[in-house]
Amino acid sequence: MQYDLIDLRLFVHVVTEGSITAGARRMHLSLPSASARVRALEHHAGVPLLLRGRRGVRPTPAGTALARHARDVLVQTARLEGAVAGYARSPAAPVTLLAGSSALHRLVPRALVSFLREHPDRDVTVTERRSLHTVRLLTDGAADLGIVIDEEAHGSGLAAEPLRDDSLVVIGQAGGVLTGRTGLTYREAAEHPLVGLGAGSPLQRAIDVHVGPRAPVARFRTRAGNLHTLIALAAAGVGLAVVPLAAVDTGEPLDVCELQDPWARRHLMLCWGAAARRTEGPVATFAHHLRQAAAPTDAANGPFGH
Repeated sequence: MQYDLIDLRLFVHVVTEGSITAGARRMHLSLPSASARVRALEHHAGVPLLLRGRRGVRPTPAGTALARHARDVLVQTARLEGAVAGYARSPAAPVTLLAGSSALHRLVPRALVSFLREHPDRDVTVTERRSLHTVRLLTDGAADLGIVIDEEAHGSGLAAEPLRDDSLVVIGQAGGVLTGRTGLTYREAAEHPLVGLGAGSPLQRAIDVHVGPRAPVARFRTRAGNLHTLIALAAAGVGLAVVPLAAVDTGEPLDVCELQDPWARRHLMLCWGAAARRTEGPVATFAHHLRQAAAPTDAANGPFGH
């Protein structure tokens, strides 16, 4: 059997209204046309679907079953049409964001969740980049937004605003070599086995640049692919690690010490691409979600009041 969707929709309206006349009106059909469609539907089904009376119509048991299943079919059809229509629309250009590993650990994922849930018609492209490269790409108009270290943002000529403290700390297993310490330098930390990020990570490269060639030769027991793994390794006692304080969960079994080198005190800046619109549109909206995601938390405030 084949059923016409217009006939099914009409029949549902007739049953709901209790009147062929009212059902025809809701479908913008003439009464003769609607009556003919209902009779054809009954003929097609092979059983009476409506009991006609002086005060209107009511469904037979077969009509009740048909109306129930017709509603399900119409709902599924609407969903199908919506899904296909989504592909027919010209997709809007995605918002492009460049950021380093520190921002990508928690800040950016939080902003993505809230933005993408609220704006299902928008997409975001996120790429990990060093702050220096991010500034260059933003200046060239190759990205909408970038999260960079403050020292790279200064003097770039880009529109920028403070986003979050990103000072570095040394972490280790609770009850380990850091117990009782409140701070130490990188040289002191390097006297112990370390774990770090991959050499190509923006955060690790920034650390390597600052410690310079005269830095003590540190023993890195392993290199992690992301901050989550790095923090887990440090918590397990594999080695000390240098990470942003904002990345540390206060619930982790860790000892945390301030990294006392001057270069460890730093902030993240939200920078705008040369062609980005700052006051309205999806880029401005996503920037707002980034600000919300960067709002201070207990972990971000930390024991050192950064």
